Amino acid sequence: MTLRLRNYPPANGIRVPPAPMRELVNTLFLRAGLGEADAGLMAQFLVQNDLRCVFSHGTRKLPDYLPLLLNGGINPRPHVRVVAQTPTTSVLDGDGGLGYFPCHQAARWAAARAAEQGVAAVTTRNHFHFGAAGLYSRLALERDCIGLATSAHRFPRDPQSLVVHAAAVSPLSVAVPAGEQPPLVLDMGAGVIPYGEETFARFPAPFFKGLGLGAVFMALGGVLAGIWKPEFQPHPQGWVSNQGAFIAAFAVARFMDVAEFKREMDRYIGQARAMQPFPGVGRAELPGGLEWTWEREHTEQGIPYGDEHRRLIEEVAAGLGVETPFAQWEHTRF
Repeated sequence: MTLRLRNYPPANGIRVPPAPMRELVNTLFLRAGLGEADAGLMAQFLVQNDLRCVFSHGTRKLPDYLPLLLNGGINPRPHVRVVAQTPTTSVLDGDGGLGYFPCHQAARWAAARAAEQGVAAVTTRNHFHFGAAGLYSRLALERDCIGLATSAHRFPRDPQSLVVHAAAVSPLSVAVPAGEQPPLVLDMGAGVIPYGEETFARFPAPFFKGLGLGAVFMALGGVLAGIWKPEFQPHPQGWVSNQGAFIAAFAVARFMDVAEFKREMDRYIGQARAMQPFPGVGRAELPGGLEWTWEREHTEQGIPYGDEHRRLIEEVAAGLGVETPFAQWEHTRF
């Protein structure tokens, strides 16, 4: 049996090289009103997620983002600004735009400051969705730092609803560097399994743990980030800027020798990868291992796009009068 998950290579479809996909995504965001630099960053990030088979937060987000940009729900030309800053902390305002822009800036700054000061942390606010948390935690790896990123969004809590819904499925990613082995990258939502009365009666622990995780993510990426400030709800410009983030970096060198740490991480990860895999998965990997492998394979072989995924992109591109490159890659069908 082969296990088929949401973020897993499709069983049928075509392969498209990453370069034409980045060009397509860049064009779509330019048509939606973004500036060149921001459109380029969106193309880089969404296709990067596709390369890793994180399709849920890759180009599958185009039908969500583009209409909001075109209809005034998201500021297409945000001016990200620093609200407050110390040598190791910062607060960024996203000006009603997509969360990718302040969070990318935050992750870069945090990693650079951590490399100098040991630790650094940033909160971001007044923006929309920031995509996959792993995009930001991974940026710390470039400076031999451990990266952390979490986010939360503003939503009402109905007193008639179960407390399990108090924290939604806010994400967390922690990225830990390694040497020759894939880095350890946890990238997950707080929700463990869908709630059901029968499931809860038999296995209550996952729901309590999921609620605990989600509440902490809400506190860091939401409350601490300032998403409940009165001036953002509702936003005076009409933007859906209901999200925030908490991003931090920790320099390995401030705790132990980097080379020694990477050797030990390699030993741990290598031993884990030599163990028996979950049923139906094919090989044993720690968090981030499959994405690490897929990114390398798909950079060389092309990104596998299933037919339904392809249709979604074709529809949104047609609405903007943009031609997709899929037809020329029909010969790669699998």
